[in-house]
Amino acid sequence: MTQPLRIDFVSDISCPWCAIGLSSLQLALSRLGDEVDAEIAVHPFELNPDMAPGGEAIVEYLGKKYGRTPEQIAQTQAMIRERGASVGFTFGARTRVYNTFDAHRLLHWAGLEGRQLPLKLALLEAYHTEGRDPSNHDVLVEVAESAGLDATRARQVLQGSEYADEVREAERENQSMGLTSVPAIIFNRRYLVSGGQPVEAFEQAIRDILAEAATVP
Repeated sequence: MTQPLRIDFVSDISCPWCAIGLSSLQLALSRLGDEVDAEIAVHPFELNPDMAPGGEAIVEYLGKKYGRTPEQIAQTQAMIRERGASVGFTFGARTRVYNTFDAHRLLHWAGLEGRQLPLKLALLEAYHTEGRDPSNHDVLVEVAESAGLDATRARQVLQGSEYADEVREAERENQSMGLTSVPAIIFNRRYLVSGGQPVEAFEQAIRDILAEAATVP
């Protein structure tokens, strides 16, 4: 019997572990096949809300934020590339970190259009694989169009302030729930799994949640 499953995926485009986590989650769902009918909704989280236009070099940014040396950063990046490859996600020439607020506004609009997940996947690929700037409106419009959204309407959203309040309210709600890092994956609005977990971990978590749901009268 197919069971419904609500998945709220809280993440930021600039977060490599979010790309890994979403790819891993999708692989877990594909393994479950007809056992589950999953609905994935993505929610905003900004790792760099105060990032200036033009962004900042990753090495400088991570060095200041976490006190890491360039050598340590290079090792971490290599590990991230390896983890990504294991779940079918390719990390490419990502050299800078950018502000992602406008991208989150666009994702909110895409949710109203029924194209949120395709846009999220396209944005993750544009940034992490292709090294494109997710704060650049031309880039965002092009990515939106590639995800099946109307380019003219996408640019209209970006040029104004539409959905800014909705994004900020969603971010406040996430903070009120105590979410301080991403990805944060919430199943059926009750069960939290954090981080870019392996496929097997997501698969087992989902099986456990479905099994528990099946026992509820």
